[in-house]
Amino acid sequence: MEDREFKDINVIPLVDIMLVLLTIVLITATFVVQGSIPVNLPTAKSQEVRELKGFEIAITKSGEILFEGKRVSLEDLERILSTANRDANIKVLADKDASVQSLVSVLDSLKKLGFTKVSIRTEIR
Repeated sequence: MEDREFKDINVIPLVDIMLVLLTIVLITATFVVQGSIPVNLPTAKSQEVRELKGFEIAITKSGEILFEGKRVSLEDLERILSTANRDANIKVLADKDASVQSLVSVLDSLKKLGFTKVSIRTEIR
């Protein structure tokens, strides 16, 4: 058999593999973004771990309230939640250095609106 030189290279399989790798990276990158709100959670010795579907309310160190990652005032939060289903699970993430009054105000608003499935997220000590 004779050795022949390559006159061209078929790059279509290479492009296919690169697109598959790009798709895998993009899909897995969306799972890594979880917890992007800078909140230092308080610790607790006992903790029940449950995955809840519903709303997430965060209170930052400076007392700002974030609903689903968007900054809102307490009045806006009440207005948004007034149309929500009362059986929805609500997770409250309060920074351990946030004022207690900020947390109490949010919890008071949730109670006033009739939400009963409210949990406070902590870290295991």
